[in-house]
Amino acid sequence: MASYLTINSPSTAKFTEKMSRFIGFAYPAQSVEEAKALMSGLQREYCDARHVCWAWVIGVDAPLTYSTDNGEPSGTAGKPILGQINSRGLRNVVVGVVRYFGGIKLGTPGLIAAYKLAASMALDEAQIIERQEMTDVSLTFAYADMNAVMQLAKQPEVEIVAREFDNVCALTLRMPLTVAEALKPRLAAINSVTLRD
Repeated sequence: MASYLTINSPSTAKFTEKMSRFIGFAYPAQSVEEAKALMSGLQREYCDARHVCWAWVIGVDAPLTYSTDNGEPSGTAGKPILGQINSRGLRNVVVGVVRYFGGIKLGTPGLIAAYKLAASMALDEAQIIERQEMTDVSLTFAYADMNAVMQLAKQPEVEIVAREFDNVCALTLRMPLTVAEALKPRLAAINSVTLRD
C-alpha cells in the first residue's frame, strides 16, 4: 500500500447523553509513542473526568491497533472507538473520548452507542486526506560526491531529516515509498555512496 487515508489535523466534537458529557478527540499520529503521548496529555488535561478511553491504528501495511475501556465495562468504549477508525479505513490516527458522568447509568448498549457516536463525530469534524506512505533512506558518501548526492536529495518530495558533513558525510532522507524505489538505484550509482538499512 503506497498511499493511505488519515486525518489532516486534530478535531473535537461533544454531546450530552442522559446528563453524561462526552467529548471526542481525533489526532493524526505517526507512531505508537506519539499516540501514547497524545493520550497521556488528554488524561492530564481532563484528570477530573470519570473516564478517558481511546483507540488507535498506527502503521499502514500491517497496522498496530490498540483500544482501552479505561474503567468502563469491557468492550463498551475502546472497541466502538476503534470500530469508527476502521470503518473509515484510516491509518495513523488516535481517537480519545472523555466522559463526565452525569449520574444516570447508560447501560452496556447505551455506553457502546455513546462512545461510538463521540468517536464518529470527532472523525466527522476531521479533514480526511490521502497520504503517501513515507520511508527514510540513510546513506554515507565521500565529501567529493557532495554535489551529485545533493542534486538527487533536493527533489520536491524529498526531505532531509538529518545531515552530517565531514570527511565521510551522512544523510537521512524522508520521502514517499514510490520515490524511494526510484531514487535508491540512482544514489547507489554514485561511487562513494553506501545505503544503510
